[in-house]
Amino acid sequence: MPEDSKQAKPPDLQKPPPGSGPSDRLIGIALMCAALAIFSVLDTTAKWASQHMHPMQAVWARYLVSVLLVTVLLNPVSRPGVMTTRAPGLQAVRSLMLLLSTMLNFFALQFLQLAEAITIVFATPLLIALLSGPLLGEWPGPRRMIAIGVGFLGVLVVMRPGVEGLHPAAFLSMAGVVCYALYNLTTRKLAGVDSSETTMVYSGVAGVLLITPLMPWFWTTPTSPGIWAAMVLMGACGAFGHWLVIGAHRRAPASVLAPFIYTQLIWMLILGWLVFGQWPDNWTLVGGSIVVASGLYLLYRERVRGADVNRVA
Repeated sequence: MPEDSKQAKPPDLQKPPPGSGPSDRLIGIALMCAALAIFSVLDTTAKWASQHMHPMQAVWARYLVSVLLVTVLLNPVSRPGVMTTRAPGLQAVRSLMLLLSTMLNFFALQFLQLAEAITIVFATPLLIALLSGPLLGEWPGPRRMIAIGVGFLGVLVVMRPGVEGLHPAAFLSMAGVVCYALYNLTTRKLAGVDSSETTMVYSGVAGVLLITPLMPWFWTTPTSPGIWAAMVLMGACGAFGHWLVIGAHRRAPASVLAPFIYTQLIWMLILGWLVFGQWPDNWTLVGGSIVVASGLYLLYRERVRGADVNRVA
């Protein structure tokens, strides 16, 4: 649906901020690192909550609270035109992919250590690079293809299929990575169509609309204030974390922020040890190092390719 040209359009937060200085970039990096710490708290809370409720109830709470908080800040009154989208179908697909990714991750977290789960999630940039060819026409070159292959080898080292490796829930986590990669690719397609604020509003729509009718079959009334607090905390972390990510992209280009996604592994290691007394084995640490190194090399190749394009232009 076309927007009324007389309405003030929210700024497109996907575009790198023009002329951001060193101080802005440092603030952007700090905001991104803070967001990743909050997302780690979200996953830790989800793993803890799964001991007290069905994972579907945890997913529903995460989405409901997040949507309520986002609606307070982003609504047609405070942001005229924020609900107007030029690509409703693509928004629906993106929202559904995020929902499926969250569901699969929450189910997997019942059985996996936090560090194991996040290491598998780190395969997302590799899968995005692989799928960008057929879906976006951005075909990776031979060196990037080698990096993708090495990265997936690192995932196999973590999962160790067929040699008494991880719990089979690791395959749920890998399926979640596929959904999350598709979510990221649809987000990129929407960047030139809708504002980031519009896209953020629609992010939780599928979660609330699809899961709410199912709650009578999964609902368990919390037996303590701590469980209620965990349900609220999951939604608050989701909303606040994404708000910080948007703030980070206002301050610094995505190419500057991207390498810092791997700082989340540090938080997951710390929280897994403090909250659950779990420390990953050597296979997970070695495989995680391979995945991170491959992802960083892909980011480096992206920057080199971008520099080459700018020189040609």
